[in-house]
Amino acid sequence: MDKKISSVRGMHDYLPEELKLWTKVENILKEILNSYCYEEIRLPILEKTNIFKRAIGNVTDVVQKEMYSFNDRKGNSLTLRPEGTVGCVRAIIENNLFRKKKQKFWYLGPMFRYERPQKGRHRQFYQLGVEVFGLKSENIDLEIILLINRIWKNLGIHLHVKLEINSIGSRSDRLEYQKSLLFFLEKNKKFLDEDSKKRLYTNPFRILDSKNPNLQKILKNAPLLNNYINCSAINHFNNLCNMMNLYGIKYVHNTNLVRGLDYYNNTVFEWKTNQIGTQNTICAGGRYDSLVEELGGNKTSAIGFAIGIERLILLIKSLKIMSSKEREIDVYIIFIGESSKIQAIKLSEDIRSIYPKLRVFVNFISCNLSKKFKHAVESLAKIAILIGTDEIKKSCFLLKDLKNKQEYFLKKNELILKIKQFF
Repeated sequence: MDKKISSVRGMHDYLPEELKLWTKVENILKEILNSYCYEEIRLPILEKTNIFKRAIGNVTDVVQKEMYSFNDRKGNSLTLRPEGTVGCVRAIIENNLFRKKKQKFWYLGPMFRYERPQKGRHRQFYQLGVEVFGLKSENIDLEIILLINRIWKNLGIHLHVKLEINSIGSRSDRLEYQKSLLFFLEKNKKFLDEDSKKRLYTNPFRILDSKNPNLQKILKNAPLLNNYINCSAINHFNNLCNMMNLYGIKYVHNTNLVRGLDYYNNTVFEWKTNQIGTQNTICAGGRYDSLVEELGGNKTSAIGFAIGIERLILLIKSLKIMSSKEREIDVYIIFIGESSKIQAIKLSEDIRSIYPKLRVFVNFISCNLSKKFKHAVESLAKIAILIGTDEIKKSCFLLKDLKNKQEYFLKKNELILKIKQFF
């Protein structure tokens, strides 16, 4: 017997029942982004491998371990996008959107990373990404924070997420700091876990946000990145914090927050929750003021963030604050006998033409009348229309108000007008 087929490990099917909640959440996200004048951009899933290596950094876990890369028939190395910012920057440069005064963008779609699958972490996962270009001051940092905070409030989860924020200065600041950090870590090498030892000479910054409690105790005595940051970055961050205080944004200044991608500078942030397990970051981002230039564009300030949709849905489900239960059908049409089927189909088409927003369902399943009405009620349809032999003879239809349990025998033109009263 053939082995049962299954999906690729870490790749998940998203079924209709679950997607009802996704759609609700996505609609809220899009509504808020629209209110802040952000425009949608749709990007390829495949990009040239080299742009990720240039932008993210050769020594990062993403590039070294997690990318899905392969050669096409011409030998070109391509990669399934592990994140969205790099592809967005490439698109902005390639399509000269800076000249068109376009600055604010959002995108939504799948990303791919070869990680160990667990709750809240898949190999194919969905992200909402938001990017802003050409604005240097801390005002846009604040707008980004306010936008995200509004998302949490509109979703009803603002009491269950916490903002952690930091400034990591410039790349040259971090290179100076790295020397001191490396010296400290080498002196304490015997206390490092295996994962940290692997990162010691490739990406020592990632050791700072290790989840190992014993290692965190050691790191309390580590040199602070804040002591190596230039004055301009410090002023930028202090001004941002003062404005967040002014607008009542609660936050924690986490001096060990560094983010895992090389292109970040100055402001970095994460929104975390304690409701969904170890994969507790549901939103993260920061400034990347040198990335556009590094990928071939003009020197351009930039900031962005990404929200993990699966983790956001997990949080909403755990809090039980949003139901996926909703009316699936507006008008439910039942016919009795083959002779009534043509009338049922014709009526459904007429209703769709006159009321294009209504969801009209014709029941073609062979089962008794009571089961059909039961299904109509379970689907939360507002009305059911019955077409049988008697109805055809009398040139009328039986309309049932399923909520108020009332019945009406109506001619077709009367039926069409009656439908309008219900919707």
